[in-house]
This record gives sequence, structure tokens and C-alpha cells, in this order.
Amino acid sequence: MRRTALPALALPAVACLLLLTACGTERPGAAASAVPSAAQDCGAGAATGSGPPTGAEAPTGAGSTAASGPSAGDASPGGDEVVVIGTGTAPGAGRTRPCATYSVTNRGTEPLTYTVTFRFLSVQTGTGLANPEETVRDVAPGRTVRRTVTPEGISPDAAAGQVRADVLTVRSVPVAEEASEGGACPPTGVRVYADDGDAAMGLRVVGLHLENCGTRPYRLKGYPRVEPLDEAHARPEGVSVLEGGDAIASATGADGPPEQLVLAPGERAQAGLVWRNTVDSVTDGPVNAPYARVWAKPGAAPVMVIPEFDLGTTGKLGVGPWKKEKGR
Repeated sequence: MRRTALPALALPAVACLLLLTACGTERPGAAASAVPSAAQDCGAGAATGSGPPTGAEAPTGAGSTAASGPSAGDASPGGDEVVVIGTGTAPGAGRTRPCATYSVTNRGTEPLTYTVTFRFLSVQTGTGLANPEETVRDVAPGRTVRRTVTPEGISPDAAAGQVRADVLTVRSVPVAEEASEGGACPPTGVRVYADDGDAAMGLRVVGLHLENCGTRPYRLKGYPRVEPLDEAHARPEGVSVLEGGDAIASATGADGPPEQLVLAPGERAQAGLVWRNTVDSVTDGPVNAPYARVWAKPGAAPVMVIPEFDLGTTGKLGVGPWKKEKGR
């Protein structure tokens, strides 16, 4: 579901000078890596999209580099946690592609995994070209890491002009509560994650999924405990969590009585999250809660997912009971 970056290919420093737009320009106050290696920078042959991310890690405030002019990014959605340092080009598939170097700084007190969505635009026309999403895992408190993003799907004609990269959204979850859709089975023996959901006429439905990836049967009964959280990971005021998706709308699949489930290794269960984004008040502002902390059952370890709740002014979230997924 999430993508990570491919390891960078180390090239001589002169390649950075030939390929990178505004590589290494100084600007006070921007977070960056302490090691100005060409292998970390946009234009040094780095590519992203899958595989583990690469780049240097340094203490917060260890130095500053940034792009100047119109190629510099706007990092306002992420505050000073995510900063676009500069844009340039990287070789690939017989042509050069736009890319951007950025830094991620953890200003919290625990290790965090970040999901960052960027927006690449044409400087000449302002046209949006691509919205790549990057995952930067396990950033320690007080540390800054540096990465490069190279989006797919930008036409050669668009890439020939000057390209700007902005930050659209920044999401972070504690490493200890990170959702897991694949890979090694967590120590708990279960994977919990959320899907991309479905939306129609203001009605939202997102599925919570639980897979028994362990070696023993896993028992479930009733409803998962779900705690909506805002961008600061705090519980928003005025939100009611209700049992049953039919408390919001019928025929969503998140209704029916709770059942006693026993999941054999390899089996899965699903519970629906249902809400509306209706705004029907001129005095109350809409509630947006990007995150949800989920406990599969009493005593289970919490997992934080990112369903992007846009609750409008309804203040209601319906949680369906666990149901065994058929065909698994």
C-alpha cells in the first residue's frame, strides 16, 4: 500500500553539478543532512518508488541546504517537519526525469514513520504533473533524514520545462503502532491495517482488516475499539463512536450482530468504519481526524491507521463488528 524509495546509485560529485538544479544552495533555517553527498541529492542518479529508502541521517539542525528561486518547494502542510530542499533531474529509461530532494525531521519524543504526499507542478503553467507518495520509516526523535523522490508518469515534454515540488500532506505514526499489510508477521501474531475505502454522495466506508499471520488460532468477538485522532494525534472534541455501521447508514456491510470468531492461521476478519462528511452547521467547523488508534479486542496492542476521517459537522463514526472474510 505504501511505497518506499530505491537505494541511490553513487555517482561522482560532478554529476550533481551537471544534473541538479539548485544543488547545494544555502538558505538558513531549512533542515538537511549533515553529509552533503551527491548520492543523496536529486540529480545524482537516485530513484524512488519501491524498495528501502536511502540517505544520510543527522541530528536536528546539523546544517542547511535548499533550492533557491521558483524550484523551491512549499513545506507548509508539514510545518518544518518536511522540507523540499531542491528540485532537479535524474536519468532513467533513456531520458531524464524530474526529482526532488527533501528532508524529514522528527520533532517528537518517539520513533515515527512518515507518509508524505508531494505535488509536482510545471513552473511555467502551474499545471499539476504528479502526486507521488513516499514513506520514510523509523525516524528517531531529534533526527533529520534526507531522501529523493522521482515521480513516474510525467511526460518528456512536461519534464523538459522547470518543475516545482510542494508538500501536500504529511502523516506520521509511532513505529511501535505501525500498521502492517505484508512482510514479516508482527510479534503479536496478527496484522491490522485499513484499506483505501469507498466514498459516494458524502458517505464514507473504510474497512479495517485483521490477518492471523501467527501459528495459533486468534479469537475475536464484538467490535474493535476505535479512537479517532487529529493531526496532533489527540482526540478531537465532539466526536461520538457508535457501535454498528447502520448507526450512520444501512447496507454498508458494517451492520449485523457481533459474532464469536476463531481465526485459524492465515484467516482474516474485517470491520467497517462508516461516516458522513455532511456540513449542516454554520457555527461549528468540520472535524477532520486523519488517524485512528485501533484495538482489535480488549488487551490487544494498539495499531494506528490513517483512514482520513472527514466527519463534517456530524460528529459521528460508526464501527461495524468483526466478520470473517470469506474466501480466505
